[in-house]
Amino acid sequence: MITPITGFSKLKKEEKIDWLLKTYLKDSPASENILKQYWNKNDTVQQLHEEFTENTLSNFYLPFGIAPNFLINGKLMAIPMATEESSVIAAASKAAKFWQNRGGFKVNVLNTTKNGQVHFIYIGDHDKLNDFFKITKPALLNSVSEITKNMRKRGGGVLDIELVDKTDLVDGYFQLHCTFETKDSMGANFINSCLEKFADTLKVEVNNYQEFNEEEKQLEVIMSILSNYVPECMVKVEVACPVSELYDDNHISHEAFAEKFLTAIKIAEVEPYRAVTHNKGIMNGIDAVVLATGNDFRAVEAGIHAYACKDGSYSSLTHASVENGVFKFWMEIPLALGTVGGLTNLHPLVKVALEILQKPSARELMEIVAVAGLAQNFAAVKSLVTNGIQQGHMKMHLMNILNSQNASPDEKEELLHYFKKHTVTHSSVAEQLERIRN
Repeated sequence: MITPITGFSKLKKEEKIDWLLKTYLKDSPASENILKQYWNKNDTVQQLHEEFTENTLSNFYLPFGIAPNFLINGKLMAIPMATEESSVIAAASKAAKFWQNRGGFKVNVLNTTKNGQVHFIYIGDHDKLNDFFKITKPALLNSVSEITKNMRKRGGGVLDIELVDKTDLVDGYFQLHCTFETKDSMGANFINSCLEKFADTLKVEVNNYQEFNEEEKQLEVIMSILSNYVPECMVKVEVACPVSELYDDNHISHEAFAEKFLTAIKIAEVEPYRAVTHNKGIMNGIDAVVLATGNDFRAVEAGIHAYACKDGSYSSLTHASVENGVFKFWMEIPLALGTVGGLTNLHPLVKVALEILQKPSARELMEIVAVAGLAQNFAAVKSLVTNGIQQGHMKMHLMNILNSQNASPDEKEELLHYFKKHTVTHSSVAEQLERIRN
């Protein structure tokens, strides 16, 4: 029977591994070797990685790759990506090469406003609360002057505070809805620090407000936290070309391909079952760049998927049209990213990724990430409506299958050649391996 352990976080790394081996891994030498195999040989780098989180035992590696030939607003770029999915970088690179000769990606940041709320319960006269807020708003803003000092020097800070009545949803529920500009910082810690100071000031000012009775002075702050839903931190990306340049295949005309592509997008716009997988493909590209640049992919995912529901039903993030013989494909998404602070200043590979991108501002990184998402989606939909997605995906997945079967270098070389002309499945790879080995 396993008993709980106390003080685990205070143990040294070797002691944590010893406990894990004895308790859950049956003293497996192989498991111990794997954990230690992924330690960085540079002690300084390893120590840095261990301090990113708690109870670190080892490092979990993802491939760090590059997708070249992205023409973005007239500038040729290579985009770093951290992903384990075999076809992501290949698809992005293929789309980049396709659009490079057709004007490239046009992208524009529409806004960079982020937000957070102080959520509180107030039982009392609503008009009194409105009057109180008007009087108190300057004190709230002034209370964060020390926190915002450096951000204001960079052109950011608190943009506004609004009192929002949500009592139709929850009894007594109000919020201070606060908007921020955080410049090149993602700004989570900055925003949360401001919000918590607003909450403290709110409680003090409520207690001092003579117009409130004793019940009204019992205003209760529930929580103060930023929101990862940022519909005012938006970027738009698009590509366009004549339909006659859209597809080159003798089996289907340009016009027929365009119509089929548009129908696929319309299906994703109206059918949530399809839209989820459609948008997951977009996130394949977005997450890979967000990870490579040290940003919070979980926050990005949550905000983008919430935006996909903004009209009441989950829908496609991308859209397409054909007008006057011109095909257009575009996307607008919310993205809250940073290029200073957090891992961007600490993780060695993140620093390299940002150097590859020519040390972008947060706005420029928003543009690059959006481009990666649109490119990924274009490549996926193009495959789906022509050859199907499995043909290309399984060929990219072939090396994973060969590694899982412990194929030797010679076996890999022979089977990579064989499957250039044959369908890849787990069973067919296993059969061919058995044929070679026999």
